[in-house]
Amino acid sequence: MTVDFGRTASDYGAYRAGFPDGLFSRLGDMGVGLNGQRVVDLGTGTGALARGFVRRGCVVTGLDPAPAMLEEARRIDAEAGLRVSYRVGRAEETGLDAARWDVVSAGQCWHWFDRPRAAVEARRLLVAGGALVICHMDYLPLAGNVCAVTEALVLEHNPSWAMAGGTGIHADWTLDTAGAGFMALETFSFDADVLYSHEAWRGRMRTCNAVGASLPEREVANFDDALGRVLAERFPDEPLEVPHRVWALIARAPAQGQALGSVHAR
Repeated sequence: MTVDFGRTASDYGAYRAGFPDGLFSRLGDMGVGLNGQRVVDLGTGTGALARGFVRRGCVVTGLDPAPAMLEEARRIDAEAGLRVSYRVGRAEETGLDAARWDVVSAGQCWHWFDRPRAAVEARRLLVAGGALVICHMDYLPLAGNVCAVTEALVLEHNPSWAMAGGTGIHADWTLDTAGAGFMALETFSFDADVLYSHEAWRGRMRTCNAVGASLPEREVANFDDALGRVLAERFPDEPLEVPHRVWALIARAPAQGQALGSVHAR
């Protein structure tokens, strides 16, 4: 399945729920995302995670391989009165200066990278003791709920999709960071309901990698029409209360006294 999120940029900016304030509060308690910190946000997309850090006083550069997503990010930033420096680039080979950044972040995108290479690149970018932060926010397909019913409809329209049925926990990603020499790994998660109108949920699902980012335009429209009928018949009340799980991994680059030993140990 060929995935191009640039095709979904407008819907992505309009309908994808951003990360909640609770995520940034918890990260702040861990010394991540503090005023004045320099952050590079990999796979920034429409800039949702990047803007969250800017609101807390960070200086942020966002990278993404899709120019259309960055254009949407700039539009949203302008409306919000915020500034992020964006550039086209890939997580595995950013072209950015080494040992300059206090935080490297990745929101809703780590699974799309060559993960071991991205982890190595993140360590190259970070100052000693800097933090790699990987964040995800997944809707939860529970038996009979709108998420599970919608995923079943996605599979009817795109049977090759292999990402249905997620739990919102991404434990394997800890191995990527440990393998790149990161230390002091910590994870946390919390659940939250997000309210969607029917229109917004349809827009959210058009941004799904198995729908708007991969199907031909006519098939996307067919899916959207079918989802509209399902919502009207089975979930008529608005807004929909859609359960989500927020999950984060924080991994530290070795501090000055640890760096040499960790390199020799590999």
